[in-house]
Amino acid sequence: MINLKRLFFRRKKKSDIKTPILDALYSYKKNPMTGFHIPGHNRGAAVLPKFIDLVGKDVFALDTTDEFDNLGTLHPATGAIKRAQKFAQDAFNSQRTFFLTGGSTIGNLAIALGATKPNSQILIGRNCHRSVLCGMVITGAEPNWLIPKKLDDWAIFGAVSASSVEKKLKENKNIALVWITNPTYEGVISDIKAISKVCKKYNVPLVVDEAHGSLWNFSDRLPQTALELGADATVNSLHKTGGSMVQSSMLHIAHNSLLDPDEVERALMMIHSTSPSMLFLASLDSARAYLNSKKGLELIDNAIDNALYFRDKAKNIKNVSVLSRKDQLNFDPTKIFIKVKGLSGIELEKILEDEFRVEVESASDEGILILSNIGGRKSEFDYLLDCFKKIASREYTKTTENVVKYTPLVDPEIIMTPRIAYFCEKEVVKKEEAIGRICSEIIALCPPGISVLLPGELIREEHLPYLTNFEKIEVVKN
Repeated sequence: MINLKRLFFRRKKKSDIKTPILDALYSYKKNPMTGFHIPGHNRGAAVLPKFIDLVGKDVFALDTTDEFDNLGTLHPATGAIKRAQKFAQDAFNSQRTFFLTGGSTIGNLAIALGATKPNSQILIGRNCHRSVLCGMVITGAEPNWLIPKKLDDWAIFGAVSASSVEKKLKENKNIALVWITNPTYEGVISDIKAISKVCKKYNVPLVVDEAHGSLWNFSDRLPQTALELGADATVNSLHKTGGSMVQSSMLHIAHNSLLDPDEVERALMMIHSTSPSMLFLASLDSARAYLNSKKGLELIDNAIDNALYFRDKAKNIKNVSVLSRKDQLNFDPTKIFIKVKGLSGIELEKILEDEFRVEVESASDEGILILSNIGGRKSEFDYLLDCFKKIASREYTKTTENVVKYTPLVDPEIIMTPRIAYFCEKEVVKKEEAIGRICSEIIALCPPGISVLLPGELIREEHLPYLTNFEKIEVVKN
């Protein structure tokens, strides 16, 4: 059934293609002032020529920060930046939207600082990004782990159930916040509507790390956003799939949110750079406008069509399996998780790189993640299909017995809070000698950024396969 309210809202948005920051930068470039301020390269006058040859003069001509040349400020938002954030706010139907120049990591840290307190309990999915846990270390809040469904055949985490959230909230009245990652890194979707309903029943805010779902707001062919489904706040990594520059993201506070947007902004002022890149901010402004346009929707449709085309063809290749609804999952169709019989994901990733000059998003112990991006072409997917046909028809010799394992499906055993363990007296030991000791550092391979071990957790023998790249580990001193 078509959601008419949602359809009307999205059609209404497509007329909005104004770009305040982009326009301000055009004016800045055409009408330069004599500047006696940062950055010190003075529009590229003092940059290594080799670097200019690589990226072009215009990059440095536009490499400036807020406060100068009537460009506005980021905190508090003024001028062109304020107007751009208002357009984004309207586009995402939020109460407040903040531009981030440090990726969604900055957004997660700001939520932790603005919404949690020392010793408060936070119900968090174990597949959260490490930045969420960094926020807990900073604030002193205590994670109460919510273990998503484990998809052992794929070596990835699946969905979080509303029933598991309610069970935790019923058992622990001290939980002050629920924090879910949706979609998962591999595109698996939880029932956020049901989880939101549970959180509202217990009057507990729901934060959704929607970093990998930044396209959802702009197409009815994609899942509904967490803001639409009742979340109190979300982060979107526009740079991951939405077309903005790397390191640029947005943080949204919902209408009628239980979180105080002013508290979140005060937190952003503490941790954000005081010299934000206008290029990053302009890329967020332009990405929002482009995705809102008729052309933007065409690009999103193209990404979905390419993904569906690839999925349909790949599932018929012998020895190739694609994560799909037959695995009893809901997922973002633009994220394709695929595996080849007889090869680990790490081995498959290396074969694609070395033999076919193909780079994929990430690899797990079982398979690899392929993104169908808005800038992708069908011809590229045809080439990728040909690669899989060749790989699946060959026999490969195992190159190593000690293959790096990436996705830890190991339940944590918490001995002390992350903050206490992080600030304890520490020592560094060989990883084999660390078994039975308390970890005091964040160990998370990125991508995907899911933690193997966190400060305060007991190091067990089953962790060792995930520590192949580590010779030594920092532990709490006995």
